[in-house]
Amino acid sequence: MKIAIIGGGPGGLTLARLLQQKGVDVKVFERDADRHVRVQGGALDLHEESGLAALRAAGLLDVFRRKYRPGADKMKIMDGEGTIYFDQHKEEDHYDFGDEHFRPEIDRGPLRDILLDSLAPGTVEWNSHIVSLTPVGSTSNPVGGWQINFAGGGVAMADIVVGADGANSRIRPYVTSAKPVWAGVTMIEGSVKHPGNTAPRINALLRGGKIFAYGDEKTVIVSGKGDGTLGFTLSFMSEEDWVERHCPDLNDRQQVREWFGKLYAGWGGIWQELLAADDTIFIPRPQYCMPLDLHWDPKPNITLIGDAAHWMPPFAGEGVNMAMLDALQLSESLIGGEGVGHYEAQMFRRFAEVGRITMENTKWMHEPRALGKMLEMFGID
Repeated sequence: MKIAIIGGGPGGLTLARLLQQKGVDVKVFERDADRHVRVQGGALDLHEESGLAALRAAGLLDVFRRKYRPGADKMKIMDGEGTIYFDQHKEEDHYDFGDEHFRPEIDRGPLRDILLDSLAPGTVEWNSHIVSLTPVGSTSNPVGGWQINFAGGGVAMADIVVGADGANSRIRPYVTSAKPVWAGVTMIEGSVKHPGNTAPRINALLRGGKIFAYGDEKTVIVSGKGDGTLGFTLSFMSEEDWVERHCPDLNDRQQVREWFGKLYAGWGGIWQELLAADDTIFIPRPQYCMPLDLHWDPKPNITLIGDAAHWMPPFAGEGVNMAMLDALQLSESLIGGEGVGHYEAQMFRRFAEVGRITMENTKWMHEPRALGKMLEMFGID
């Protein structure tokens, strides 16, 4: 059986590694021109029961332990005025690998490198832009396979196709008609290249970890990266068409600063440091979530993992972990002979619960009670 994985993110690459370990013929088709063409996103925290479990099954936990960033999971909780209410940097480390509460951080780029380097040469076909799928007969698969059609006219054949191509998946419509629904929040994402120069106060507070700030029904989340840069998101409740109707010109730094000054008017001046650099690139990210009662009738030769299956907002930190656990459970179902439907039944149940928690977090983190709720979670009155 030939298996084609569409998308070379953590979920797709984890699946490829797990399948190759069992001798499965697998290819990954990724639209990036090569592994170095773009900077990968920010820090990811992996969970014992999901992301780390997948790495353990893939035989990659030891190399992960050499590559992760100790201390990057430590956080400060602050309000909009810049007051610190909780600082994990002042606490001793109580957890380590094997503990359910330990959530080690790694940048997306190094995680991708770990997974890519574990694959057989030639597994990933770069610069592969999927246009469509065409069902075809197959002598090795009684239910038939797929012809994968690429931009430029190229094709590839597979008995099973796995869509691991993210929130705007090209493969999803071949599996389900379910559509993501508006989550009520818009995020603006940015990255500061030289925070020691342009955001010195925030950089000093961050100490390579994370800052979660809440106030006036808005959030600012800042995280350090291994290369010394910092990433941040600004999030707020909005109409679904806010980007089209109200977003400032994100290429005009002065417009962005003026917009932030109005929307975050009750916040302290320290946060303006995030907008000080002239080379910061801002990306609008309206937030959606797949229906929590997600379900479709299984097809034995095609399925979805990660955001392609269950796109949701990031406010529970479960996205990459769900994708990697999808990969683990799908590989076990395929290798064990239970098939796609067995994996999907597990995935639907998990997403119903994780998606519910995510949407609850999305709501309360943008309410007046957000700071108190966050402190309550850490046992702080």
